[in-house]
Amino acid sequence: MSLVLLQLGQCGNQVGPELLDVVSGDGRSERGRSDSYRAASQERFFRQEEAGGDALPVARAILVDMEPKVISRTLSKATKSGRWRYGNQSYFCQKQGSGNNWANGFCVHGPRHEEAVMDLVRREVEKCERLSGFFAMMSVAGGTGSGLGTYVTRCLRDTYPNAFILNQLTWPYGTGEVIVQNYNAVLTLSHLYQSSDALLIHENDTVHKICSQLMNIKQISFTDINKVIAHQLGSVLQPAYTRWNGSQYGTNPLGDLLESLVTHPEYKLLSLMNIPQMSDTSLQFSTFTWPALMKHLRQMLIANTKMEAGIDWRVKLPPAGLPAAVKPSSNRELHSNTSVANLLVLRGKEVSKADTGGFKEQALYTSWMPADSALNIWRTSTAFNKYEKSATVVSNSQCLLKPLDSTVTKAWNMFASRAYVHQYVKHGISEEDFLDCFTTIEQVIASYSNLGL
Repeated sequence: MSLVLLQLGQCGNQVGPELLDVVSGDGRSERGRSDSYRAASQERFFRQEEAGGDALPVARAILVDMEPKVISRTLSKATKSGRWRYGNQSYFCQKQGSGNNWANGFCVHGPRHEEAVMDLVRREVEKCERLSGFFAMMSVAGGTGSGLGTYVTRCLRDTYPNAFILNQLTWPYGTGEVIVQNYNAVLTLSHLYQSSDALLIHENDTVHKICSQLMNIKQISFTDINKVIAHQLGSVLQPAYTRWNGSQYGTNPLGDLLESLVTHPEYKLLSLMNIPQMSDTSLQFSTFTWPALMKHLRQMLIANTKMEAGIDWRVKLPPAGLPAAVKPSSNRELHSNTSVANLLVLRGKEVSKADTGGFKEQALYTSWMPADSALNIWRTSTAFNKYEKSATVVSNSQCLLKPLDSTVTKAWNMFASRAYVHQYVKHGISEEDFLDCFTTIEQVIASYSNLGL
C-alpha cells in the first residue's frame, strides 16, 4: 500500500527529500535486496508516470510552503539526484510567509488556500491503487509548518475520515530558534491531538548530539540533522515482516504501525531510538552483534536515552510488583521509563537469532497493558542503509515528558504576562483558545506521568 507524504513548511520540505533519498537508495541497492523488498518499497513511496526503464520514479508527495525558495531548491535537488523526482504539479507556494505566527498559518493561510492544497492531495490519492494513509512532516516552532500544517491535517481528517494520519514533528532547540516557539508548539500539539492518529517527535537537541557525538560532524548543519531524522524514519517505514503477515512484507505500513503502538486515544506521542548510528568512516571498521545491540537498545529505552553514547546504566527496572514511580530513589532522573507500547524493528544478517526477551518484561510497561500485547516485533534479513545489522524502537512512553513539560512551562510563563498574545489575537486566536490548548496538553502530561503508578 502507498503512503502520501505531505511536506509542510520549511522543515517538512527539508526532511521530506532526505527521507525519499534514503528509501530510494536503500530500495535500489542490489546487495541483499529481493525483488519483493524493492517492489514494496517502491509502491510505498513512488509511482511511475511514464512507461520505460529510464523514466524516473515520482515521489508520492505534496510540497506546501508559503514561500517559494525552499520548495524551488527541493524540487531542483530531487531532479539532480538522478534517482527520483517530484511530480510536475505536486507543490503549492505563495510569496508571503506566516511570520513564525501559528495563528497566521492556521487562521489565515489555511482557510485561504484550503481548496488548492486539498486538490493536490486528492490528485495524489487518486494515483494510489491502495492508500495506506498520510505521513505529514512539519515543525512545531514556526508559522507555516505548524499552523498551516495543523490546518491541513484537520482537513485530511475531515476529507478522509477512515485514512490513517501520522504526523512527524520536529521539536525546536530548547535554547530557542523563534521567540514564540513555545506558543506555537502548544497550539500545534493540542490541535493535532484531535485530528492525528499519532505524533512522532524528533527533538533537535537530541539529533544534534547524535551528529556531534556519534557521527563526528564538526560543523553541524540542518542538512546533517535532517539526514539523521531521515535515516531513523526509513528504518521504520521500509518493508519488514510483521507478526500479522509473516509470509510477505507488511502491506499497510501506517496501519500496522498504529495498531502496534496507539492502543488508547489518550496516548499518541511516539519517540524513536535507533542503533547503531555512526559516520561512514567508522562504519566500515565496525562489527555488530545482536546480543550487544539488544542490550544497548533495551537500556536506552529503560533510561530514556535516545543515543548509544552516554547510556545511564544506573537506571534499572523496578522490582516485580513495584511501580516505577515509587522506585527507591531520590533522583527523579533515575526512574525508569514506562511504556504503553513498543515496536521493535530489526533488520540485517542473522536477524532470526536476535533475542528480544528483554523487551517483553512486564516492568517495562504500564500495569494495565500486558507485555504480550504491548510489544510488537518486525524483522527482515535485508540490511538497511549500509548497516549490516540495525535495530529501532518506536516507543509510546514517557520519553517525551521532559521536553513537553518544559515547553508548556515556558509558554505559560509568557502567557501569564500576555507577551506577544496580541499577535495571535489579531489573526483569530483568542485568550480562551490559548487556555483550552494549555488544558489539553496538561491533561496529556498528566496521563503520561501516571503510567508508572
